[in-house]
Amino acid sequence: MHDRLGERRPHRVIVFAFDGVRLMDVAAPLEVFATASGGARAYTVEVCTPDGRDVTTSTGLRISADLPSARVDHAGTLVVPGPADLGALEERPALVDQVRLLAGRAQRVAAVCTGAFALAAAGLLRGRRATTHWEHAADLARRHPDTTVTPDAIFVQDGPILTSAGVTAGIDVCLALVEQDQGPEAARRVARDLVVFLQRPGGQSQFSVASRTSATAHPILRPLLDAIAADPAADHSPRALARNAGVSPRHLSRLFREQADTTPAAYVETMRLEAARIMLERGESVTATARRSGLGSDETLRRVFARHLSTTPSAYAARFRTTGTAHAGV
Repeated sequence: MHDRLGERRPHRVIVFAFDGVRLMDVAAPLEVFATASGGARAYTVEVCTPDGRDVTTSTGLRISADLPSARVDHAGTLVVPGPADLGALEERPALVDQVRLLAGRAQRVAAVCTGAFALAAAGLLRGRRATTHWEHAADLARRHPDTTVTPDAIFVQDGPILTSAGVTAGIDVCLALVEQDQGPEAARRVARDLVVFLQRPGGQSQFSVASRTSATAHPILRPLLDAIAADPAADHSPRALARNAGVSPRHLSRLFREQADTTPAAYVETMRLEAARIMLERGESVTATARRSGLGSDETLRRVFARHLSTTPSAYAARFRTTGTAHAGV
């Protein structure tokens, strides 16, 4: 977009806020785009509300409005934060109507957290892939079967529509947009300024392995889980695990399914993947990471990263090498 003198105009970002919106869902995009704009004014960032009046967030903090939604005639990016109470969308259908109208005037649309429900209700996710906060992913899929919900992703982009997981994932998706607009160095600069990780790959899980695994104090399984975490590269084949636990492989599989909702092999692989991620973040080479994590070869490491994170080990490691996060503790 250019003005009559041929100079590039700032990219206009509109954040749609309403009563009951989550504060962080609004604040995170504002912070990312304002920081990315800097002195060059690459972005103009405005908050619009249904009627142009201030709104009260779910925390009770009030947010000032720059303009009413009716006065938004165009936007480069529309950001739709999520409500703390999903019932607000059903009780106030006018909110969905406004999202639909605003989206029609925007080049691209990004939802934060449960903002995906507003996009889906407005028909914007029909036939598309999307994600949302893990706690509401099943509900989104049930309510909108015409949308393919990826429940565990940090964010998902399908054409000009982006959806993201809860709260801090709003930072990730906005950093991804900054990278698309201005390149990776600009996104790295913003990440450093905000003291956050350069955006996590969209396909990365919303949780670590430990937080996804049900806590268990089972006298047989707990020592095995601790042993896998302590030394992921050791022999943790189902047969070896069963031998160490003094049970049959079949009985061990049943315990894993009942207590951890997974299989022994799948659990070991995900723990090795998590170990590999930590090693790469700390600057280990791909080959050394594959060996020390227990995944064995570069090719196995690549396959596991592709299956779980939708990226490559080299690309994952590059994010930390270029931002200095491995050394700065960011």
